[in-house]
Amino acid sequence: MALHPVVEQVTNRIIKRSRPSRAAYLAHLEAARIQGVQRGALSCTNLAHGFAAFPANDKLKLKEYKKPSVAIVSSYNDMLSAHQPFEYYPQVIKEAVREVDAVAQFAGGVPAMCDGVTQGQPGMELSLFSRDTIAMATAVAMSHNMFDAALYLGICDKIVPGLLIGALHFGHIPGIFVPGGPMTSGISNKEKAAVRQRYAKGEATREELLENESASYHGAGTCTFYGTANSNQMLMEMMGLHLPGSAFITPGTPLRDALTKAASHQAVKISQQGGEYMPIGRIVDEKSIVNAIVALHATGGSTNHTLHLVAIARAAGIVIDWNDFDELSKVVPSLTRIYPNGEADVNHFQAAGGPGFVIRELLDAGLAHEDVNTILGHGLRAHCREPFLGEDGRVVWRDVPAQSGDEAVLRPASNPFANNGGMVLVQGNLGRAVMKISAVKAEYHVVEAPAITFDSQEAFMDAYKAGKLNRDFVAVIRFQGPRANGMPELHALTPALSNLQDAGYKVAMVTDGRMSGASGKVPAAIHVSPEILAGGPLGLVRDGDLIRVNAITGELDALVPDEVWAGRSMATADLSKSHIGMGRELFAMFRTHSSPAEQGAATFPLPSPIETTVPLHEGAHVEEGQPGSDEDFLFRTQK
Repeated sequence: MALHPVVEQVTNRIIKRSRPSRAAYLAHLEAARIQGVQRGALSCTNLAHGFAAFPANDKLKLKEYKKPSVAIVSSYNDMLSAHQPFEYYPQVIKEAVREVDAVAQFAGGVPAMCDGVTQGQPGMELSLFSRDTIAMATAVAMSHNMFDAALYLGICDKIVPGLLIGALHFGHIPGIFVPGGPMTSGISNKEKAAVRQRYAKGEATREELLENESASYHGAGTCTFYGTANSNQMLMEMMGLHLPGSAFITPGTPLRDALTKAASHQAVKISQQGGEYMPIGRIVDEKSIVNAIVALHATGGSTNHTLHLVAIARAAGIVIDWNDFDELSKVVPSLTRIYPNGEADVNHFQAAGGPGFVIRELLDAGLAHEDVNTILGHGLRAHCREPFLGEDGRVVWRDVPAQSGDEAVLRPASNPFANNGGMVLVQGNLGRAVMKISAVKAEYHVVEAPAITFDSQEAFMDAYKAGKLNRDFVAVIRFQGPRANGMPELHALTPALSNLQDAGYKVAMVTDGRMSGASGKVPAAIHVSPEILAGGPLGLVRDGDLIRVNAITGELDALVPDEVWAGRSMATADLSKSHIGMGRELFAMFRTHSSPAEQGAATFPLPSPIETTVPLHEGAHVEEGQPGSDEDFLFRTQK
């Protein structure tokens, strides 16, 4: 199937837009590759420190310099159910790499916070910035320059993006992402949401709510709804950074352990010593980023990736924007119905065909690039498979079934749930914002109602509990951007807004903050950019202004006469409470230096050319099709 013209057009535009920064990134990567891992150049004291605690046989292998050393970078903690299984992974990995005559070291841990715990709490104001903190922690782990490949252990919301951003700053080193899998299914998501709404109305006790939540989040593994954590896993599959089909295999099973061992073996194989060298900076390129956006739309994934994918791409010298997301969303069909876009969870999705089915359908429909690098070599088609346990206890892969196991959950591209990806760009005199409408009923795609402004989610909930919101309105929740307070998710407002909508009121939210990756049935224009502290026009909205949120035409406007709008002064708010306590003082640098939401709310710059004393193998200019470029690397690896 020929590539869809819109996919081709968007890809070419990204390649052209990114040429200077991508060329600089590849020049850095090539210089680092030539310089190589520095174990052989370390002083005896340096090296002795590096393997002092190693078992004797592993120490001997490192002394030879020719045996691959694999870094383990883990986000383990046992507060996150998704990350608790990582506790025993290092030992499994170390034993597995010894089987292929290599060694592995636990290079470092990265922080891992749970948005489910911090939702609606002060700690949520650290959540987005934890992504770049994780990237920096990854860089610290890899900075010892002892490693030939890396295994990155992470699953949840900011953790996979942070690990990948950090890994891309060591883009010459091969890397594989190793998931832990989802928890088994608990009570239905519909039942969970119903009790939450009853509690918001005061009709359910706290004891009932806790019992309900505990029946949903009940064991080790990732939460089973399709929020940011599971969107991360789908994107790692689509970008070829997982072993095929490894995302949604439950923890504590023989197949899960076999996949971890297989990932360890593959990391050795794609190191320079392993003979199938495939650095991570050559896997993540313009085409793989487009593939990730396509998969996000096809599966109704998290709105948080309109930030995270932008930041990931930026780390690899690639520049994308919300126009790219919007144009692709118009042509990519919706192939799944997973909560909050349906009633199924990711275990049902996996049973129906899983990621491999989605990847195959997108490739066959010409909606994704097949000619990309992955951890298996070249070509995404190899990832249209699912894993099984062989008789010898090792993983075997089989092609995914031709037919979906359940078309209520997963459909082919020829018979989608919708002809678009359900994520739209809205813009107007209030700025630019993202809307996820895949879970929003059609009658709510357009809301025109008076504004009620709030400077915090607490202020909104106070008004709701006081019965002041029983009417049509657009909640304009301001001062929630990265520079203001770290851009927290406002998902705690979902039950209240859902109750008002269910009561027959036309309601919507407009905010420079975020919603959850599980954004649901209430229309919400989020990530409004620029935010107020960057001069954004949300600061000009006044109570009673008529606001139009139109997901069909892409409008986001205050229907205020131009002369009135131009004469207004910017609203102000006391943000000191969001800057003190719960460690928020430590993140002042992040708030000050964060880029706008559409640039990923990132705190690091795009790659730029630098003087280097390390000669590149053919020439310092890394242009398209020239030595050092992605095309040249592809030619050399295929040859």
